[in-house]
Amino acid sequence: MTSPAHAFVDWVRGTINVLWREVVKFGIIGALAFVVDVGTMNLLRNTVMEDKPTTAKVVSASVATVFSWIGNRQWTFRARRNRPAHHEFALFAFTNIVALVIGAGAIAFSHYGLGLKTLFADNIANVVGIGLGTLFRFWAYRKFVFANELDPASERNSPNTAPSARNSSSLP
Repeated sequence: MTSPAHAFVDWVRGTINVLWREVVKFGIIGALAFVVDVGTMNLLRNTVMEDKPTTAKVVSASVATVFSWIGNRQWTFRARRNRPAHHEFALFAFTNIVALVIGAGAIAFSHYGLGLKTLFADNIANVVGIGLGTLFRFWAYRKFVFANELDPASERNSPNTAPSARNSSSLP
């Protein structure tokens, strides 16, 4: 029989292990979505939306959002899924709209409020906005979007059995 202290230590280790895996996977998907977001914004800013940095940000963030949802749903939070794909995507989209407002607000503040109208200044504001939006998204994804509470010690959450958890939920 394990003592309550030993059980608590096991629970803390399991929780940290699950959180660490989610943070790493979220970071990888986020880094790839960052490349999609910044690359698309710069492509648009240098072509068809030369004088519309905020609109370019909205379009680029929308493309990155779809990429991110697929990556996070299929990989990062696959063991947390507990609702139909369309409901989950609606929550995901809403969360990303809030994060988009944070990102676009940083660009609009820099570009229009501070008068920093160079591509370099727009990119710095974009990175700041993405950073703030990322903190918000990770919290909101775990709290609302992929909110299925995990038992860190559960067999379902071990790296070896996570694919079976994925197979038991509805895929997009």
